[in-house]
Amino acid sequence: MLLTANTIGISEKPPLTEKVLQFGTGVLLRGLCDFFIDKANKKGIFNGSVVIVKSTSGETDEFKNQDNLYTVCVRGLEKGATVEEDHVIQCISRVLSAQQEWEEILRTAENEELKIVISNTTEVGLQYHAESILATPPVSFPGKLTAWLYNRYQKNQVEVVVIPTELIVDNGPVLKDLVLKHVEANGLEAGFTQWLNEKVKFCSSLVDRIVPGKPRGEELTQLYEKLGYEDSLLTIAEAYRLWAIEGDEHVKDILSFYEVDLGVKIEKNIEKYRELKLRLLNAPHTLLCGMAFLSGFETVKDMINDEMMEKYITILMLTELGPSIPLHLETKTTQRYGREVIDRFRNPFLKHHWISITFQYTMKMRMRAIPLLLNYYQVFETVPQYFARCFAAYILFMKSTKGEDGKYYGESNGVSYPVNCDAAAYFSEVWTNHSFNEVVSAVLSNKELWGADLLELKGFAENVETHLCNMVHAGVREVAAALNVYA
Repeated sequence: MLLTANTIGISEKPPLTEKVLQFGTGVLLRGLCDFFIDKANKKGIFNGSVVIVKSTSGETDEFKNQDNLYTVCVRGLEKGATVEEDHVIQCISRVLSAQQEWEEILRTAENEELKIVISNTTEVGLQYHAESILATPPVSFPGKLTAWLYNRYQKNQVEVVVIPTELIVDNGPVLKDLVLKHVEANGLEAGFTQWLNEKVKFCSSLVDRIVPGKPRGEELTQLYEKLGYEDSLLTIAEAYRLWAIEGDEHVKDILSFYEVDLGVKIEKNIEKYRELKLRLLNAPHTLLCGMAFLSGFETVKDMINDEMMEKYITILMLTELGPSIPLHLETKTTQRYGREVIDRFRNPFLKHHWISITFQYTMKMRMRAIPLLLNYYQVFETVPQYFARCFAAYILFMKSTKGEDGKYYGESNGVSYPVNCDAAAYFSEVWTNHSFNEVVSAVLSNKELWGADLLELKGFAENVETHLCNMVHAGVREVAAALNVYA
């Protein structure tokens, strides 16, 4: 039996005004942002629904077949207590396909009650692509947003709060700059630019919740039995939750849903939240995904329950990454957050697969990890040993060949795995035509990848090359285990 309004005894969903336009259907938005909005609605605080824009190709039938309902199963630990909660999210009013329903999406700009736009299109989504905003639809997310905002400007000029959640530093100003580039490139009038500057608030934000999605196999079957229905959109989420938004009191008035949960923070400066999360949760995830996967660990929980790997990640985080955060944070602050992250990784309810974390591996390395590497050298002027081994494992993971389907695949212990990264073709070519030391030199010196020449970091290339060679001949896990821990 599929989850529908009738399945759970709802004769009709609560009448809610559409107040939010959401670009993205992913589990993070559904398991965190929509989770907060739904919670506020059920408390009678926000009373607004969400219109979702599905920007990628594909159908919206999964939502339609379930009356736009889905379940968030919260599983984890909170203040030492086990949390097992199941929430049916009811705040989605409709899901529109950008490919098939673009005109209807543009019409939502005419709704004066809809004042909030949120997005999560991954880091890759916040890039500029020259295009006409009159296309149906524009290809890029910034292009789509510019078209929507221009329609808003032409129809009613009511204020808008735009909240990107992509994991990019200062994602609010970054998105605004992209929109202004589209305005200029499309020759739009000065009045539109003035309205954007005066009436559209681009708020930087940070989302922090591990949302691995729907479980598999027997675990999913047992969960369906417990719930009493099947849910193709079901997602598991940890108990920890944070949505930090940069804004003032007026932004708070518009985002009234913040009142329902202490996990929503609206403050004038969110840099502390951003750096801790980016550098001590996302950076370790990114740095370790290749090493963990090639060492035979399927999930984050599997790795953290291995005594050697737990020690590895702890030392990496607390002695290399924490001291490299480009903020003057107290050591106790970074160490406390780092140990909280270790506990979150250990969550017995979550199965966060390493292979899924390798999606857009190179972009994530550049945005999340490389700034820490550069800052580590500024502070300590020496090689971060744990980081270097992770980088070697990253290069090895990216060794791939092009399959008949046009996609790229690597191989580990005789088993093929997908390399879902925009840099896959580059690495395939490098590995095909170069020896170990040449591969390392080519990759490290590629400023297009890193924004810097990493060969200039004294001793780093030599260390990475040595580790890469040892990983090929002895094994990735063996290289990680051989590292002497700091005294």
